[in-house]
Amino acid sequence: MSALLILGGVDPEASHSTVEMRSIIVEELAKLLKLNNVEVKKQHALVEGKLASYSLHLGSGVVHQIGGSMIRLLLYLLSIGGRIFLPMVDDDPRTAEIMSKLLLLSEDTKIKDPAILTHIRSYEQMR
Repeated sequence: MSALLILGGVDPEASHSTVEMRSIIVEELAKLLKLNNVEVKKQHALVEGKLASYSLHLGSGVVHQIGGSMIRLLLYLLSIGGRIFLPMVDDDPRTAEIMSKLLLLSEDTKIKDPAILTHIRSYEQMR
């Protein structure tokens, strides 16, 4: 994955049209996969998981637990020839990363990574 400088949580390469396109992809993916716990609001995909609620920024791919802090999700995506593809949709690796995070968070009870689970649950214990 290439290094990308993100200032203030905004991906400088994500234009308004890129965010609009990603929001359409999220809405269609949610319909196709019957993800009733996903909603797009402006430049964020809001996910109501069973463990927590999340906000996924459609420009940068940054995830925040609603009412909590940022959750660092490092995903290893299948790449072909150094590029990651969403066949016939978009060849932007950031879009593939965002869709992967969306799917992971929409079924958060299936998360196995202990570091991610500890982070999610730590906010619940503070409340």
